[in-house]
Amino acid sequence: MDKISVRFLPDNLIANVEHGTSLLLAAASVGLELKSNCGGDGTCGRCLVKVQEGRPNVKSEGSISLKAKQSGLVLACQAAAVENLVVDIPQESRLDEHQVLLEEKDILVEKDDFLAAGYSLNPLCRKIKLTLSEPSLTENISDFSRLQSAIRNEIDCHDVRIGLSMLKGLAEVLRTGDWRVTVTVAQLNGCAEIINVESGHTDKPAYGLAVDIGTTTVAAYLLDLESGVTLCQKGTYNKQSTYGDDVITRMIHASVPKGLRELHTAIILTINQLIVELLSQSDISSDDIHLAMVAGNTTMTHLFLELTPRYIRLEPYIPLASFVPLVKAEELGLKINPAAQVACFPSVASYVGGDIVSGALITNMAKREEITLLIDIGTNGEMVLGNEDWLISVSCSAGPAFEGGGITFGMRAMKGAIEHVSIDPETFEVEVTTIGNVKATGICGSGLIDCLAKFHRAGIIDRAGKLQADINTSRMRQGDDGWEFVLVWSDEADSADIVVTENDIKNLMRAKGAVYAGIRSMLKAVQLEEEMIDKVLIAGGFGNYINIRDAVAIGLFPDLPPEKYTFIGNSSVKGARLALLSQEAYSEAQELGKKITYLELSNGNDFMDEFVSALFLPHTDMSLFPSLAANND
Repeated sequence: MDKISVRFLPDNLIANVEHGTSLLLAAASVGLELKSNCGGDGTCGRCLVKVQEGRPNVKSEGSISLKAKQSGLVLACQAAAVENLVVDIPQESRLDEHQVLLEEKDILVEKDDFLAAGYSLNPLCRKIKLTLSEPSLTENISDFSRLQSAIRNEIDCHDVRIGLSMLKGLAEVLRTGDWRVTVTVAQLNGCAEIINVESGHTDKPAYGLAVDIGTTTVAAYLLDLESGVTLCQKGTYNKQSTYGDDVITRMIHASVPKGLRELHTAIILTINQLIVELLSQSDISSDDIHLAMVAGNTTMTHLFLELTPRYIRLEPYIPLASFVPLVKAEELGLKINPAAQVACFPSVASYVGGDIVSGALITNMAKREEITLLIDIGTNGEMVLGNEDWLISVSCSAGPAFEGGGITFGMRAMKGAIEHVSIDPETFEVEVTTIGNVKATGICGSGLIDCLAKFHRAGIIDRAGKLQADINTSRMRQGDDGWEFVLVWSDEADSADIVVTENDIKNLMRAKGAVYAGIRSMLKAVQLEEEMIDKVLIAGGFGNYINIRDAVAIGLFPDLPPEKYTFIGNSSVKGARLALLSQEAYSEAQELGKKITYLELSNGNDFMDEFVSALFLPHTDMSLFPSLAANND
């Protein structure tokens, strides 16, 4: 059957797709990403488009407002291309550039910025200059055995391997260089893999790629493995977002025909895009990247390797693999040296993945006497508590609220998102700060935490999160779904009034309650009190923008002295970078995957009891928040 043409305006990009392809997927096929929290179910109502020419097959109206329907808009995920179409994509339906947390400078492994100081620079991949003895009638071992012997004299590894494609060209390479060669060797898991053999002695170092695959964003660093310098770094949104904002939605999509392949292709395209951008800033080619280290949560690692995540979401929640084998870049379709080794951090459990292991590595918490709490908040709240003697971890489903999901004007951390809020407690006037300092289009996670704290402080909501309808301000009004508070009037916003509803607040209360209940459950399991925590490390892009005072005020984090809190940024990609640069660190990461104990919160009643108690501001038990108790009497 002939393909159907869909022309997207105003970009004037044409997608040639199979009959019945949704407009959401057609747009994604030409690089146009639309907002789609629900993964194509039609429930989030965000992927609105207008069909200018032709008629699609609309299987369902989905969650679309009367005003949008009257304007001729349809949901791209519910409209299938059955004939040639011309489709206009409004700006408000587009997935804009994310705020991705990256370092602002090149980093040497020896610098104090490395939280895991003490690891020596001993990269997993390096180049070795060799001069081999020339064969003769009396010294007649094979070319490969001759090369193996020379490599073993330089590195502490007996198991030296080579791929078939590299072996085929070895004889000519050795003789062209008059038995002088430069060999690129990746040494992992007790094996040395020959990635490349060059004639003569060359000075160009080996390069590596450190990648953090987040559910929302992906970050990649390009490293000179010889010096330990990060040459450049890039980040973008995860193209899997077309199939849903959260891991559960993507796991469900992976179970439909071709779904797993689509999700795998989407993340490979995302990483390859970053590789192209990284290479454009350097004078190296894709073949010069000889090793990639990847950290991501358990589901992201499965999808990256095209492993089914089907049973991760079904009780008893079992991943296909926690420790995955090394693979070659060409097997995955990564646009680096085809023979390059690709390694992934191990997972602890279905919902505590390699990104958390990477965070535990970079913080050195498993080598310290002090008790450390590592927190990474996204759709899931993933946490590790412990020290050199023990480590325990949990994952609690915070839901999509902190990523903007389930919130009327919620959005990810993109241009136009409200990230900070201040409210005058007398006049209830509001000032907001947006990403990019442009007109507000919605509100992201850090702004939502600000809102909840400032609402409570100003008396706009009570401890149960209920809006106080009797306050003297026109910002409090009745909306379609009950009482709502206007944060930004339409004349100061990008379009309509931006409001926070009572349902939004309930979703936020559940999200913050789940995270705090997870922390309390870990403490109870090891019989510790909160004050015994010596240090709290906040990881991740979202965590970096949280106001600690507000997070404590709403009962998201424990009521500990501010000096105990430290933001550590994207610990996942930092740990991946460290593992590339240190044999010892890589081995430590493998051990951490085995050492961290996972506490299953669905087993028993402790978590649910803690969760119910945490559904107040800041908590039902004010003795847990002594610094706030006086203000809540």
